[in-house]
Amino acid sequence: MYFVFFVGTAGSGKTTLVKTFNDYLRDQQMDSTIINLDPAVESLPYTPAVDVRDYVDAYEVMEKFGLGPNSSLIAASDLVLTKASEIKEEVEQLESNYVLVDTPGQIELFAYRETGRMLASLIAGENKRAMAFLIDSFIAKEARSFVSMLLLSSSVKFRMDMPTINLLSKVDLLTDKELDLINSWSNGEELVDSLGTIDEYSYELIKLLVESLSSSPIPVSSTSNVGMDMFYAELQRIFAGGEDFLTEEGNPTL
Repeated sequence: MYFVFFVGTAGSGKTTLVKTFNDYLRDQQMDSTIINLDPAVESLPYTPAVDVRDYVDAYEVMEKFGLGPNSSLIAASDLVLTKASEIKEEVEQLESNYVLVDTPGQIELFAYRETGRMLASLIAGENKRAMAFLIDSFIAKEARSFVSMLLLSSSVKFRMDMPTINLLSKVDLLTDKELDLINSWSNGEELVDSLGTIDEYSYELIKLLVESLSSSPIPVSSTSNVGMDMFYAELQRIFAGGEDFLTEEGNPTL
Protein backbone atom coordinates (compact mmCIF):
# COMPACT_ATOMS: atom_id res chain seq x y z
CA MET A 1 0.00 0.00 0.00
CA TYR A 2 1.23 3.46 -0.93
CA PHE A 3 -0.04 6.37 1.18
CA VAL A 4 -0.28 9.90 -0.24
CA PHE A 5 -1.03 12.70 2.23
CA PHE A 6 -2.51 15.85 0.67
CA VAL A 7 -1.48 18.96 2.62
CA GLY A 8 -1.87 22.67 1.98
CA THR A 9 -3.27 25.94 3.22
CA ALA A 10 -7.03 26.45 3.57
CA GLY A 11 -8.67 26.87 0.18
CA SER A 12 -5.77 25.41 -1.81
CA GLY A 13 -8.02 22.69 -3.24
CA LYS A 14 -6.93 19.57 -1.34
CA THR A 15 -10.29 17.84 -1.12
CA THR A 16 -11.21 18.44 -4.75
CA LEU A 17 -7.80 17.25 -5.92
CA VAL A 18 -8.08 14.11 -3.80
CA LYS A 19 -11.30 13.23 -5.63
CA THR A 20 -9.85 14.08 -9.05
CA PHE A 21 -6.69 12.05 -8.51
CA ASN A 22 -8.67 9.13 -7.12
CA ASP A 23 -10.83 9.20 -10.26
CA TYR A 24 -7.68 9.39 -12.39
CA LEU A 25 -6.15 6.32 -10.74
CA ARG A 26 -9.35 4.33 -11.14
CA ASP A 27 -9.63 5.38 -14.79
CA GLN A 28 -6.14 3.91 -15.19
CA GLN A 29 -7.47 0.68 -13.67
CA MET A 30 -5.51 1.13 -10.46
CA ASP A 31 -6.95 0.31 -7.06
CA SER A 32 -7.25 3.38 -4.85
CA THR A 33 -9.26 4.60 -1.88
CA ILE A 34 -9.57 7.69 0.32
CA ILE A 35 -9.22 8.47 4.02
CA ASN A 36 -10.69 11.70 5.40
CA LEU A 37 -8.83 13.13 8.40
CA ASP A 38 -10.72 16.44 8.65
CA PRO A 39 -13.10 16.30 11.64
CA ALA A 40 -14.70 19.62 10.67
CA VAL A 41 -15.50 19.19 6.98
CA GLU A 42 -19.23 19.58 6.33
CA SER A 43 -19.49 17.79 2.98
CA LEU A 44 -17.21 15.78 0.72
CA PRO A 45 -17.27 15.22 -3.05
CA TYR A 46 -16.22 11.60 -2.50
CA THR A 47 -17.16 8.71 -0.22
CA PRO A 48 -14.19 7.94 2.07
CA ALA A 49 -13.34 4.39 3.02
CA VAL A 50 -12.32 5.69 6.44
CA ASP A 51 -13.84 8.90 7.83
CA VAL A 52 -12.48 10.44 11.02
CA ARG A 53 -15.88 12.10 11.59
CA ASP A 54 -17.25 8.66 12.42
CA TYR A 55 -15.08 8.84 15.53
CA VAL A 56 -14.76 12.57 16.31
CA ASP A 57 -16.87 15.41 14.90
CA ALA A 58 -15.65 18.97 15.51
CA TYR A 59 -19.16 20.39 15.67
CA GLU A 60 -20.25 17.87 18.26
CA VAL A 61 -17.11 18.71 20.26
CA MET A 62 -18.01 22.40 20.02
CA GLU A 63 -21.48 21.83 21.44
CA LYS A 64 -20.44 19.32 24.09
CA PHE A 65 -17.64 21.40 25.58
CA GLY A 66 -18.91 24.90 24.78
CA LEU A 67 -15.89 25.76 22.65
CA GLY A 68 -15.42 28.28 19.89
CA PRO A 69 -14.73 27.27 16.28
CA ASN A 70 -10.94 27.33 16.55
CA SER A 71 -10.76 25.65 19.95
CA SER A 72 -13.14 22.92 18.83
CA LEU A 73 -10.92 22.17 15.82
CA ILE A 74 -7.88 21.79 18.04
CA ALA A 75 -9.74 19.68 20.59
CA ALA A 76 -11.25 17.45 17.90
CA SER A 77 -7.87 16.90 16.26
CA ASP A 78 -6.34 15.88 19.58
CA LEU A 79 -9.30 13.67 20.47
CA VAL A 80 -8.76 11.66 17.30
CA LEU A 81 -5.80 9.99 18.98
CA THR A 82 -8.11 8.55 21.63
CA LYS A 83 -9.66 6.58 18.76
CA ALA A 84 -6.31 5.62 17.28
CA SER A 85 -6.67 1.85 17.73
CA GLU A 86 -10.12 1.80 16.08
CA ILE A 87 -8.92 3.93 13.16
CA LYS A 88 -5.81 1.78 12.73
CA GLU A 89 -7.93 -1.37 12.70
CA GLU A 90 -10.22 0.09 10.02
CA VAL A 91 -7.26 1.21 7.90
CA GLU A 92 -5.76 -2.28 8.09
CA GLN A 93 -8.91 -3.64 6.44
CA LEU A 94 -8.17 -1.62 3.29
CA GLU A 95 -6.66 -3.53 0.40
CA SER A 96 -6.05 -0.71 -2.07
CA ASN A 97 -2.64 -0.11 -3.63
CA TYR A 98 -3.01 3.65 -3.31
CA VAL A 99 -4.50 5.29 -0.21
CA LEU A 100 -5.13 9.03 -0.59
CA VAL A 101 -5.31 10.88 2.73
CA ASP A 102 -7.26 14.15 2.84
CA THR A 103 -5.93 16.24 5.74
CA PRO A 104 -7.64 19.10 7.67
CA GLY A 105 -8.21 22.40 5.91
CA GLN A 106 -6.16 24.22 8.55
CA ILE A 107 -2.62 23.06 7.83
CA GLU A 108 -1.36 23.75 11.35
CA LEU A 109 -3.75 21.17 12.81
CA PHE A 110 -2.09 18.38 10.87
CA ALA A 111 1.46 19.55 10.29
CA TYR A 112 2.39 21.35 13.48
CA ARG A 113 0.58 19.52 16.25
CA GLU A 114 2.04 16.25 17.43
CA THR A 115 -1.32 14.63 16.75
CA GLY A 116 -0.85 14.96 12.99
CA ARG A 117 2.55 13.35 12.83
CA MET A 118 1.54 10.55 15.17
CA LEU A 119 -1.65 9.88 13.21
CA ALA A 120 0.21 9.83 9.89
CA SER A 121 2.68 7.32 11.27
CA LEU A 122 -0.12 5.24 12.75
CA ILE A 123 -2.11 5.14 9.51
CA ALA A 124 0.76 4.41 7.12
CA GLY A 125 2.58 1.99 9.41
CA GLU A 126 5.50 0.38 7.59
CA ASN A 127 4.09 1.23 4.16
CA LYS A 128 5.69 3.75 1.84
CA ARG A 129 4.33 7.26 2.10
CA ALA A 130 4.64 10.63 0.38
CA MET A 131 3.20 14.09 0.82
CA ALA A 132 1.61 16.27 -1.85
CA PHE A 133 1.91 19.93 -0.82
CA LEU A 134 -0.55 22.19 -2.63
CA ILE A 135 0.54 25.72 -3.46
CA ASP A 136 -2.49 27.87 -4.23
CA SER A 137 -1.90 29.41 -7.67
CA PHE A 138 -3.81 32.57 -6.68
CA ILE A 139 -1.30 33.18 -3.87
CA ALA A 140 1.70 32.10 -5.95
CA LYS A 141 1.22 34.83 -8.54
CA GLU A 142 3.18 37.23 -6.32
CA ALA A 143 6.89 36.42 -5.98
CA ARG A 144 7.20 36.94 -2.22
CA SER A 145 4.09 34.84 -1.60
CA PHE A 146 5.51 32.12 -3.86
CA VAL A 147 8.71 32.06 -1.80
CA SER A 148 6.66 31.96 1.41
CA MET A 149 4.76 28.91 0.14
CA LEU A 150 8.01 27.13 -0.77
CA LEU A 151 9.36 27.87 2.70
CA LEU A 152 6.15 26.54 4.24
CA SER A 153 6.42 23.39 2.15
CA SER A 154 10.00 22.87 3.31
CA SER A 155 8.94 23.43 6.91
CA VAL A 156 6.12 20.89 6.67
CA LYS A 157 8.39 18.39 4.91
CA PHE A 158 10.92 18.71 7.74
CA ARG A 159 8.19 18.40 10.34
CA MET A 160 6.45 15.39 8.80
CA ASP A 161 9.63 13.71 7.49
CA MET A 162 8.11 12.54 4.20
CA PRO A 163 9.17 12.78 0.55
CA THR A 164 7.27 15.80 -0.74
CA ILE A 165 5.89 16.79 -4.14
CA ASN A 166 4.97 20.44 -4.61
CA LEU A 167 1.82 20.95 -6.67
CA LEU A 168 0.70 24.29 -8.08
CA SER A 169 -3.06 23.92 -7.70
CA LYS A 170 -5.98 25.46 -9.61
CA VAL A 171 -3.83 26.43 -12.60
CA ASP A 172 -6.95 26.68 -14.75
CA LEU A 173 -7.44 30.05 -13.03
CA LEU A 174 -4.07 31.33 -14.31
CA THR A 175 -3.35 32.91 -17.67
CA ASP A 176 -0.58 31.34 -19.76
CA LYS A 177 1.58 34.38 -18.99
CA GLU A 178 1.09 34.01 -15.24
CA LEU A 179 1.90 30.29 -15.34
CA ASP A 180 5.03 30.88 -17.43
CA LEU A 181 6.17 33.50 -14.92
CA ILE A 182 5.71 31.18 -11.94
CA ASN A 183 7.54 28.38 -13.76
CA SER A 184 10.41 30.75 -14.53
CA TRP A 185 10.91 31.33 -10.82
CA SER A 186 12.48 27.91 -10.48
CA ASN A 187 15.49 29.75 -11.87
CA GLY A 188 16.92 31.49 -8.81
CA GLU A 189 18.06 34.62 -10.63
CA GLU A 190 14.66 35.32 -12.14
CA LEU A 191 12.98 34.78 -8.80
CA VAL A 192 15.37 37.16 -7.03
CA ASP A 193 14.82 39.77 -9.74
CA SER A 194 11.05 39.53 -9.20
CA LEU A 195 11.41 40.09 -5.46
CA GLY A 196 12.90 43.56 -5.76
CA THR A 197 15.19 44.76 -3.00
CA ILE A 198 16.00 42.10 -0.39
CA ASP A 199 18.64 41.85 2.31
CA GLU A 200 21.64 39.52 2.14
CA TYR A 201 20.15 36.99 4.56
CA SER A 202 16.98 36.68 2.47
CA TYR A 203 19.06 36.36 -0.69
CA GLU A 204 21.11 33.48 0.70
CA LEU A 205 17.99 31.79 2.08
CA ILE A 206 16.21 31.97 -1.29
CA LYS A 207 19.33 30.75 -3.07
CA LEU A 208 19.45 27.65 -0.85
CA LEU A 209 15.70 27.16 -1.23
CA VAL A 210 15.84 27.16 -5.03
CA GLU A 211 18.89 24.89 -5.08
CA SER A 212 17.03 22.38 -2.90
CA LEU A 213 14.16 22.06 -5.39
CA SER A 214 14.40 19.03 -7.64
CA SER A 215 11.94 20.68 -10.03
CA SER A 216 9.38 23.46 -10.23
CA PRO A 217 5.94 22.77 -8.69
CA ILE A 218 3.80 20.54 -10.90
CA PRO A 219 0.85 22.52 -12.33
CA VAL A 220 -2.41 20.70 -11.62
CA SER A 221 -6.10 21.41 -12.05
CA SER A 222 -9.02 19.47 -10.61
CA THR A 223 -11.27 21.12 -13.20
CA SER A 224 -9.34 20.29 -16.37
CA ASN A 225 -7.36 17.27 -15.02
CA VAL A 226 -4.12 18.98 -16.01
CA GLY A 227 -1.02 17.51 -14.40
CA MET A 228 -2.38 14.16 -13.23
CA ASP A 229 0.08 12.18 -15.39
CA MET A 230 3.04 14.23 -14.11
CA PHE A 231 1.87 13.89 -10.52
CA TYR A 232 1.50 10.13 -10.87
CA ALA A 233 4.93 9.83 -12.50
CA GLU A 234 6.54 11.72 -9.63
CA LEU A 235 4.82 9.46 -7.09
CA GLN A 236 6.12 6.42 -8.97
CA ARG A 237 9.62 7.87 -8.85
CA ILE A 238 9.31 8.07 -5.07
CA PHE A 239 7.52 4.79 -4.44
CA ALA A 240 8.92 2.43 -7.03
CA GLY A 241 11.90 4.03 -8.68
CA GLY A 242 9.87 5.10 -11.68
CA GLU A 243 8.40 1.68 -12.48
CA ASP A 244 4.72 0.86 -12.14
CA PHE A 245 4.30 -1.43 -9.14
CA LEU A 246 3.39 -5.09 -9.54
CA THR A 247 0.16 -6.64 -8.37
CA GLU A 248 0.13 -9.77 -6.21
CA GLU A 249 -0.08 -11.79 -9.44
CA GLY A 250 3.14 -10.20 -10.63
CA ASN A 251 1.57 -8.18 -13.44
CA PRO A 252 2.10 -4.45 -13.92
CA THR A 253 -0.93 -2.34 -13.09
CA LEU A 254 -0.55 -0.46 -16.37
